[in-house]
Parts: sequence; C-alpha cells; structure tokens
Amino acid sequence: MAVSELQVGEFLAALGERTPAPASGAAAALTGAFAASLVELAARFADDEATVTRAKALSTRMTQLADEDAAAYTAFMETRSEEARRLTIAVPEEIAAHADEVERLAAHVGAQLTSSVAGDAEAAEELARAAARVARRLAQLNA
Repeated sequence: MAVSELQVGEFLAALGERTPAPASGAAAALTGAFAASLVELAARFADDEATVTRAKALSTRMTQLADEDAAAYTAFMETRSEEARRLTIAVPEEIAAHADEVERLAAHVGAQLTSSVAGDAEAAEELARAAARVARRLAQLNA
C-alpha cells in the first residue's frame, strides 16, 4: 500500500517496522507536506490566495514524494541497479528543494500575520527546515 494511503497510525507503525521502506525519506517528505499544509492555513488567515494555492500544490507533491521515496529505496534494495540508486538520490533532493520553498513561503506568510496563527507559520518554517536537512543528508548518504 502506498504511504499516502496509510492512516497516520498505520504510517507510524510502518516506520517502526524492520523493513527498508517507508523510512526517513518518506518521513521527511510527509513532514514537508505537514509544513506546507500549515502554510496553507496561515495563508488563508493572511488572505494570501497565491500562497494558499502554492502551499496546497507543495503539500500534494511532497505526499507523492513520500511514495516515490519508499518505492525508490525498495527498488534499490531489490535490484542494486544504478538507475534505482540514482532515484534514491534524486527523490530526496526534490524533497529538500520543495521543503526549502515551503520554508520561504512560511516566512513570507508569517510576516503578514499578527495573530496566534503566526505560530503555525513559525512551526511550518521549522518543520520544513528539518525536512530539507534530513532529505539532503539522505541524498548524500545514498550517493
């Protein structure tokens, strides 16, 4: 079953299993998706429709990347092919790039808020920063 189709409790249980995937790449991607959804929330309070639209797209893509990361690592463990290894680098790199964008959007929308929702934007920044850091390290380790 795809990571994106799991309920939160199921995903957490799957992370704890002694299997190659899902693992930290999928967790980083979903952390980025959570951050993007928090940006969407904050942007709605800021009446920033452009940021709402972009945050939704980033959340969707990061969720897809969780699936792609799990599939890439599983394929690499099965085949050890160069193409599969390349994907274990490319997918985390894309996760990191999108997480960087989420972090920038969070800072942008956070500057527009004076309410308690600013805390959601700040949380999104921190989560996105962590997701990007983890994903970059995975790409390095898989190189």
